[in-house]
Amino acid sequence: MIDRHKKKVLGRESRHRRIRAKVSGTAERPRLCVFRSATHIYAQVIDDVTGRTLVSGDDRQIDAKKVSEGKGEGGRGGKTAMAYAVGMEIAEKAKKSGISQVVFDRNGFAYSGRVAALGQGARDGGLVF
Repeated sequence: MIDRHKKKVLGRESRHRRIRAKVSGTAERPRLCVFRSATHIYAQVIDDVTGRTLVSGDDRQIDAKKVSEGKGEGGRGGKTAMAYAVGMEIAEKAKKSGISQVVFDRNGFAYSGRVAALGQGARDGGLVF
């Protein structure tokens, strides 16, 4: 019998495979891939044609100043505010690299909470999904 945690992970991996069958990043419109762990959130902008990561960021690189800026909007606090700040940071790095449009890959996670906050931060930072 599969335990509860393993069942959740297998379900997410199944959703991820379904999404990746339809979503692919190109040089003109790379893929913004999000991974959410229990404590951290990571994001990468990937060109799937060449297999290269163009831009990456996570909440371990964000300083407290950026988190406090995004905290007031939408009642975000804690990890959700950190995810919003990561989205803003990714958008800023992508703009510097000349990337303005991306395809959002939620990686099998539900588009709510921290994943949605990261997406909204990237949109507010100037990326077009």
